[in-house]
Amino acid sequence: MTHLGTVPLETPRLLLRRFVKTDVPDIFNNWSNDPEVTKYLRWPPHGDISVTQRSMEDKLRAYEGQDYYLWAIALKAAGQVIGQIDARGHNDAVHSVTIGYAMGRAWWNRGYMTEALRAVIKFFFEEVGMNRVEARHDPRNPGSGRVMQKAGMLYEGTLRQADTNNQGVCDEACYAILASDYHKYK
Repeated sequence: MTHLGTVPLETPRLLLRRFVKTDVPDIFNNWSNDPEVTKYLRWPPHGDISVTQRSMEDKLRAYEGQDYYLWAIALKAAGQVIGQIDARGHNDAVHSVTIGYAMGRAWWNRGYMTEALRAVIKFFFEEVGMNRVEARHDPRNPGSGRVMQKAGMLYEGTLRQADTNNQGVCDEACYAILASDYHKYK
């Protein structure tokens, strides 16, 4: 396994890239201030663009680490940033990574997040050498689970009252794909 950091990834419709300071207005306007987008996330909606700015400053500093993975999801055609996808944590002992994501409501149900997740899965298996890519969601947010399924991840079970989000204590539906599964079906 070789950590490469947040390198640009490209799909037919998207460019996954590092965030830059000038993305702050898109982040704030497209998803970070929307209570519906953040409903099942661990961080509250940003009430002011200054919150997004401070958050972005921390993220930009973190890019210095080769084991830090956070992509802006930008539409190729417009260049607009519509969401984010990241590796929330990795376990180098078992070569696994946990993915999280958020996207502006205006782009839901168009396949963008599935496209982004597939690109990140491919990157972690083919470039970094991970053995397992996993993701979790609150079962009250079934759309997130559909994204995981469409990206080739398998449902592994639900951990009861195992996490918290903006709704309080919640269950976690767990999905994963192994390198052996990925390479068998790619």
